[in-house]
Amino acid sequence: MPGYELIGKEEQAEINKIFDEGSGVLFRHSFENIRKNSFKVKDFENKFAKKMGANYALAVSSGTAALRVALAVLDLSAEDEIITQSFTFVATVEAILESGAKPVCADIDKTLNLDPNDLKNKINSKTKAVIVVHMLGTPANLIEIKKICDENNLTLIEDTAWGCGGSLKEKALGTWGRMGAFSFDFAKTITTGEGGMVVFNNESDYTKAAAWHDHGHENNPLLPRWEDSRTGRGFNFRMTELQGAVGLAQLKKLDYIVKSQNQNKKEILKLISKLDFVSPRLVPEGSNETADALVFFTPNKEIAINCREALLKVGVSTKILPEALNWHFAKKWEHIEEITSNNDDFCQSSTILEKAVSLPIFVNMEKSMPEKIFHQLQKAIDL
Repeated sequence: MPGYELIGKEEQAEINKIFDEGSGVLFRHSFENIRKNSFKVKDFENKFAKKMGANYALAVSSGTAALRVALAVLDLSAEDEIITQSFTFVATVEAILESGAKPVCADIDKTLNLDPNDLKNKINSKTKAVIVVHMLGTPANLIEIKKICDENNLTLIEDTAWGCGGSLKEKALGTWGRMGAFSFDFAKTITTGEGGMVVFNNESDYTKAAAWHDHGHENNPLLPRWEDSRTGRGFNFRMTELQGAVGLAQLKKLDYIVKSQNQNKKEILKLISKLDFVSPRLVPEGSNETADALVFFTPNKEIAINCREALLKVGVSTKILPEALNWHFAKKWEHIEEITSNNDDFCQSSTILEKAVSLPIFVNMEKSMPEKIFHQLQKAIDL
């Protein structure tokens, strides 16, 4: 599941360098006279951009902040609508609301990501952008979704919180749209504890976002920071040098994490596919998943719940599905008036999600885990 499994001496060594080589400067900017050219956040940004095949990367304080910073580039108004999917973490919609725009949630398909058909239904004259989410590490139908966005002159933003290290048609997730937002919280593919990243293809987007995430600071190299130039307001979503240091070490482990998770997922799927009631999640052709989770469908809601109960008896957990939809399904967000007042019952999404079970995939999987899961799922049908 996450990079926290592999936190160790490499992360500690990068942190130590801040104090051994950089005199303990923890702020990402300035203090050049004492920091001895130690810039961990900048190094992390440069190496992350290169790894993803993006032109620019901007490190921020969280995955939610990454979405908010990306949206700040668009100069949104209260009349603008942003379409996203009904199955996502609540942060996707929170970022839209904080940008001043209106969130519109569309149904998902059996990839558990944005349904291109319902995306078409939701587009109107007020639609400004689309945020597609690669839920639990499986790419969305990006080719079709990007085509729809291009045809309607809409900005495509990728919420790549679960997709770091994944790709579609050998193109990194997060680089298909105008901007891609990543999360490095403690349960993501790589982690800095908290933290996030925004990647850009366009220099002007990067420049605007970089200033906005730093109170409007343009970090003009010809001016000291206290006299820095600015052309607009902003907020504080900066990443610290400590986070940047951990990120540098974690980034080196990304390929290993994704490879290991895919191998472990394959071993579990090979066994549980023998069960008649298990139907694997749909995956777009050409996908390289991060394999954050293994999702499968059961014949009905009752069997999905039975699967979770059977697994819990031997200390095996499920992930989000079926137990945690309150935080991940728009139909459950009674506290967000802008969603509950639009009278969308999300019937298609409900039908898909209520039959789904999600198994977390770990890097350091016990050898007995696939057999344990298989035998417990066998029992689920009889509960």
